[in-house]
Amino acid sequence: MANIKIVTDSSVQLTPAEIKENNITIVPLTIEINGQTFVDGETITREELVEELKKGNKPKTSQPAVGSFVDVFDRLGEDGSQVVAILLSDVLSGTYQTAVSAAEMSSTDVTVINSKSTDRGEAFQVLAAAKDAAAGKTVAEIQAHCKDILERTTIDVLVDNLDNILSGGRLGKMASMLTKLINLKVIVRLRENSLDVVKKGRSRKTFFKYCAELKERHQDNSIQELSLSNVDCSDEYLGKVKDAVLPESSKDAAYIARLTSPIIMTHTGLNAIGVITLAEKPEPDEYK
Repeated sequence: MANIKIVTDSSVQLTPAEIKENNITIVPLTIEINGQTFVDGETITREELVEELKKGNKPKTSQPAVGSFVDVFDRLGEDGSQVVAILLSDVLSGTYQTAVSAAEMSSTDVTVINSKSTDRGEAFQVLAAAKDAAAGKTVAEIQAHCKDILERTTIDVLVDNLDNILSGGRLGKMASMLTKLINLKVIVRLRENSLDVVKKGRSRKTFFKYCAELKERHQDNSIQELSLSNVDCSDEYLGKVKDAVLPESSKDAAYIARLTSPIIMTHTGLNAIGVITLAEKPEPDEYK
């Protein structure tokens, strides 16, 4: 049986230890700041991007070139291995489609999966795929596992300042018009085919009210993993959000709170928090 190697992009929320232990290859996106280009995770760190945002800079992001993917796919397949590439949602970036084109050009047997996710939600799929590959599972089994994880994952972003997300054009025109009228704080949900504003308010009370709603939804659907990927939020604030989200039945959930990637920071701005959950079961259709 051919060996399977896992590839993902730099928007993913993985610890250095997870990347090393699971032999995961990261293809970086790029960031432009005041005309200068940086490679995510290579020539600019998460901490350095925070400092750029504090200076008032508004970075721009670019997906990897098709040649970058071809080079990675060809290199990983030199020993006869197959490649499974799990990439951030096509709602957020053209990276997935670029990888599909690269897979057609590569001499390696490559399967490209649209995670329909990003950050730690994408990582849930990537880590599962890596473990499946190590266990000798097939590509089809890995694809099915990723789909199951997607159905049990939610990504809500508590956006404290709208400047970056509006300038990045990630919200629809109507949402942009409404949110420009007054200084709002919004909650954005990443769905399979859209990025939607699901709640608006004038203060962080809006965030905590929504977190309480999430907690209620999970009373009978335990949260297995919780990530609070953020953009320079205090430990105190993160702790309050964690307590507001996790029901008693999920107190033992795996938990991670780290700076998100520069790619995500660029669009969410300072003080944003991604509330990312992996639950026991999918959410009811009314919330999807």
